[in-house]
Amino acid sequence: MLPDSMGRLLSEVARLDTTVTVVDAAHWLHDFQSEDELAARDPGAPTDDVRPLADLLVEQVEFADVIVLNKIDMVGADDLARLETLLRRLNPDADLVRTEYGRVPLEQVLNTGKFNFEQETSIAGWIVPPGEHRHDHDHDHGGHAHHGEAYGISSFVFRARKPFHPQRLSDFIQSDLFDPVLRSKGSVWIASRPEDAVLWSQAGDTLQFDLIGTWWADTPRDDWPDDADELDEIEAMWDDSTGDRRQELVFIGLHMVHDPLLAALTDCLLTDEELAAGPEAWRTYDDPFPAWDDLYTDDDLLFLDINA
Repeated sequence: MLPDSMGRLLSEVARLDTTVTVVDAAHWLHDFQSEDELAARDPGAPTDDVRPLADLLVEQVEFADVIVLNKIDMVGADDLARLETLLRRLNPDADLVRTEYGRVPLEQVLNTGKFNFEQETSIAGWIVPPGEHRHDHDHDHGGHAHHGEAYGISSFVFRARKPFHPQRLSDFIQSDLFDPVLRSKGSVWIASRPEDAVLWSQAGDTLQFDLIGTWWADTPRDDWPDDADELDEIEAMWDDSTGDRRQELVFIGLHMVHDPLLAALTDCLLTDEELAAGPEAWRTYDDPFPAWDDLYTDDDLLFLDINA
């Protein structure tokens, strides 16, 4: 945090106590499923802001300590329950307050002490939905865990210790199988870019890829962190044959049929024969995704229109 012109820090007189997101119960799900860009909805946004509206909406919900679900008098009971179920799947740790006309008891949004920067900015908690305990799966095949459906909203986790074939992954993303998926997020390993740790983040009709660094397995030990907690985190995700390289994705959707999705994801993984060929062969695979250098020319991320 930078000081002001008089050398004072904001943290000397204030603290970030609670992040609050207000959700319009009557319109949020419709807006979330739209293909609009933020600039088209917000006259104050820069005209070159190409972020999808859905991406902004889901980030606001996932970052919140308290979600105020407003205008509940304008939706039916089933629609309200469906929206509330989705919001709790997106952010199981947030307090959810139902209200009309924005009337909220102040003690529910002020001086709660709920804000935790490390927790808010970590994807680790997002990877384990409510009710699941982290555990290892077969390292040679796709692993998954199902979660019950309520009001049509369900989720599952896909884990594997093989890289994705880039062309098969692209074909899957563009397929009709993806239509019921409202939100997905996690770490992916792409064969044609074997050292790259990639963050997959999808909201609505837009999928975002973000290069977040190099896998620790491909990083010299001298460059590993010294902090014991960080080393424990690396060890927790470590596998003797693949290191920390892995697929670990959570999918949340409306009326998702899990088995076809899981089968398609598993088909995107390298076959045993392809895996045996090794990284040098993997780099020659057709890769329809843009090069990272092209993506980051203007500090942009890769946004893919799933319906394109």
